[in-house]
Amino acid sequence: MGGRTSYYAGTSAEDQVAQFYDRSGRQVIARRWRGPGGEIDLIARDGAEVIFIEVKQARSFAVAAERVSARQMARICASAECFIGTEPAGSLTPVRFDVALVDGAGRIEVLENAFAA
Repeated sequence: MGGRTSYYAGTSAEDQVAQFYDRSGRQVIARRWRGPGGEIDLIARDGAEVIFIEVKQARSFAVAAERVSARQMARICASAECFIGTEPAGSLTPVRFDVALVDGAGRIEVLENAFAA
C-alpha cells in the first residue's frame, strides 16, 4: 500500500472505530491528539474513565495486532500522562489503553486494557 493509500485506510479505520465507541455509549472526546510522546489516535470517555485507543488496520486482525510495538506503547503512555494532567482528578483519573483492530472487511475487534500485560 502506498503512503497516501495507507493514510486514507488508517483515517477510515479511525472513523469506524470512533463510531463503534460512540454507539456503545463511550463518547470520543479527541482524535489524533498530540502529546510529548506522539499521537494518540482516539481518546474516549466512559463515565469517569478515560480510554486511550490505538487503531491498527490490516488485512487480518493478527497482522494488525503485530503492528503494535513496545516502543509505540511507551510513546502513547507518555502522551496519555500529559493528557491526564489536564483532567480534574489528574493522576487519580481511571484510565484504560485499548487497541482497536480493523480487518480488510471492515470488522472491528477491540482489545480492552491491551497494555496491562
